[in-house]
This record gives sequence, structure tokens and C-alpha cells, in this order.
Amino acid sequence: MAEPQQQVSDKLAADFSLRQNDIRTLICFAAAGTLMVNWDWPAIPLIDAAVCIGILFYAVATYVWLRKTLYDTAHGQLFDKIMTVDAFIIGIVLGLTNFSILPTFLFVTMIQFNALINGGTKKWMIDNLAFVGGVGVTFLLRDPQWVLSDRLEVSIVSLIGIFTYFCAYAIFVHTRIRKLDMLSKKLVNEQTLYKLRTYKLARYLTPTVWRAVNEGREETLASERKRITVFFSDIRGFSSLAEELEAETLTDLLNTYLTEMVTIATKHRGTIDKFMGDAIMVIFGDTRSEGLKADCVRCLSMAIEMRKKMKELQTLWYNQGIKKPLQIRMGINTGYCTVGSFGTTQYMDYTVLGTHVNLASRLESAAHPGEILISHETWSLVKDVIMCRDKGEIKAKGFAHPIKVYQVVDFRKDLGRHQSYYEENREGFSMHMDLDKIKNYDKERVIETLEVATERLRGKVIK
Repeated sequence: MAEPQQQVSDKLAADFSLRQNDIRTLICFAAAGTLMVNWDWPAIPLIDAAVCIGILFYAVATYVWLRKTLYDTAHGQLFDKIMTVDAFIIGIVLGLTNFSILPTFLFVTMIQFNALINGGTKKWMIDNLAFVGGVGVTFLLRDPQWVLSDRLEVSIVSLIGIFTYFCAYAIFVHTRIRKLDMLSKKLVNEQTLYKLRTYKLARYLTPTVWRAVNEGREETLASERKRITVFFSDIRGFSSLAEELEAETLTDLLNTYLTEMVTIATKHRGTIDKFMGDAIMVIFGDTRSEGLKADCVRCLSMAIEMRKKMKELQTLWYNQGIKKPLQIRMGINTGYCTVGSFGTTQYMDYTVLGTHVNLASRLESAAHPGEILISHETWSLVKDVIMCRDKGEIKAKGFAHPIKVYQVVDFRKDLGRHQSYYEENREGFSMHMDLDKIKNYDKERVIETLEVATERLRGKVIK
């Protein structure tokens, strides 16, 4: 498994500082060498000797100390401070060597380079102040001699040291660029792999959950009460069919059915809560709600389209050798439910709970093949858009009182001259007429009743 990004970043930063630690140690030795060749042997100035020994001890001590601590501390700040001390020491060395021309130019250039590449302008100002401070210390150690020395041996030693420094730094930068290039390619490959896994994982999560997790909005999945529309459907007689068909045929049939139903549910912006074998649960209004009535209309529009699609699938399956027609039954209810995440810290499920969810399931169980049953709450929201037949009351398991239900016919605008059910409710007037249920011997009596009611209404003066 790939290392966490923060650990990889810390490791690379620490490795960068360790390699720079090797290079800065060379500079300390070059500074000490520059000071040593400036002596008039064998008359060695005591102050110069003490400074030289101090520099060598400092170089070795800081080298060992940094290698032991960089992986365990804030390496960036620690290394910056050591580099500032290095600039201070170089200022002392150049002051004690009477500012030899070539060493001064090379060491000052190196300070500018190190400061800018490691910390920008702020680091550059700090290191240059440290360098000036080191030069100032030499004024305390002895009187300054403003003789810009150009002794060849001093220049050669400093030139070798600085040349070695820049060569080592170039090799280090080249190696680091290669490592970063390899790491970049590895990260691109891992990113592609994670995107593929993410795409596959998204197929097992509801769009609501996926968007919240992907956008870092898990708090929006907290449980809350909402008035939503709940839809249940299943295939009547699927269990008995499963005993007759081969497993491969049954799997293909079920996947075809679920694919078509999910396509329709997605088209109408419903949230698929779960699959339970051949059963489907869809909710409307949990996210991106367009208003309670609009959500209900979208839900019933989805149900009507599913019913039509099943007729196409029946023909397809019949041609594939499945003689027994499969029919879908559906139940829809609207009411307040608890929507959110439920479960434990190890496993969470985003779903809806409540009495109205149970009622939608009971309506689906009570529906006949090819029938869509809705509750009175849902009917009251869609009655002006969708034609429904009054089915009276049913007894549902878990409910003490009978449930008023309606059968969905179709959109009123789509019925036209084939409309067989009429329903209207106004203050002082209520009527529903189902032409399919009126018997021949009652036809004349119904017409007579309607004509009498019409004549009386026309003759009534309404104030």
C-alpha cells in the first residue's frame, strides 16, 4: 500500500536536508582551509588557530548531529538556522583573511546562492546580516587590515572548495530531479488507479452519499426529519420464476430489469436507496428537492414510465423463451421520515426510516400486477395532474386503521378520448366516475342522475 502523502513529503524534505548537510560540511572545511593557508608558517596567530579548530569541530559536530535529528524534528527550520550560522562563520573567516579577492567573491556568491535557493528573499536578508555580523566580530578579535589580499595559495584553496561545492550541489540537484521525476510518474499512475477505484466504488454508493463524501461534506448526511415521497416496487411472482430458470438466465433477466429501472429513476432524479433482490426502493425530496408537489409528480411520472417499460420487457423476455409474463407492482407514499446515516463506526448506511416508509412498502405488497397504488397524502398533491381511481380502503400490516388508497391511471393530459375515469372535487361538489366499472343495467340511471343534476345546477341562481 502506498505511503500517506504527508509521510512521503516529510521523508523527501528530510532527505533533501541531509544531502545539503553533506554539501555544507564541505564549505566549512573549505573555509577552514582558506584560513589555514593564509597563516605565515610557522608563526601561527593564536586567534586564527582557535577559530580554525572551532570551525572544524563545528563542521563535524553539526554534521553528525543533523544526521541523527533531521528525521525526528522540524528539519526545515533547524537546517535554516544552521545555514545562517555558516554564513556568520564565513564572515569571520573572510575578515581574518583580510578579504582576499577571489575567496571573498566566491564565498559571498555561495551565501547568496544558498540563501535564495533555500528560503527566498527573507532567508537572503537574514544570512547576509549574519555574514556582516561575522565580519564585525573580526573587528573585536583584532584590528581590521583593509588589504584586499590576492595571495595565490589562498585563492586556490578557496577556489577548489567552492568548485567542489558547486559540483556536489549540481550532482545532488540532478539526482533529486530524477527522484522527483520518478515520484511524479508514480503519483500519476497511483492517481489513475485511485480514479478507477473511485469510479468502481461510486457504483456501490447512492449519488447523495457519493457527492457528500467526495466533496468533504459528510456532515450533510446527519439524520434529520424531512417530508419526502417513498417508492417501492417488485416483480410479482419472481420467487417462483427463480425456481424455474437457470441461474445464468435469471441473472441476465434481473440485470436487464434493474438497468432499465435505474435508468428511468435517474432520469426523474430519484435517489435509489437500495435493491432487495428484484425489489427497488427510491426516494424523492431528500436532496435537490423541487418542492413537495414537484417531487411527488416526478415520482409518479417515474412509476408510470416504469410500467410502460415493463410491457416492452415482457415482449423481449417472451421472445427469449420466458412464457410467463412478469409484471411490476408499485406503492408510493408521502410523509415525514427520518433521513440520514444509521449504523456503527465500522459500517454506516444512508437510508430513510419511519412509518411512512413502511406504508409505501405495504402499498406495494397490496398492489395487483401492473398496478400503482398511492396513499391519500400523495393523491392530494397530484390529483390535478394525474388521474387516479379511488380504490377505497385496505388493511395494512402494522397499521391499526384502514388505509385510503388510490390507483394511478395516467397523466390527465395523456388520456384524451380514451379516458375512462373522471374525478372532480370542489366545495359543494364531489364526483368520481369509473366507466370500466359501470354495469349496462346502471348506465341509463347514471345518465339520468347526471342530467337531473345538470338541469338543477343551471337553473340555480347562485348569489
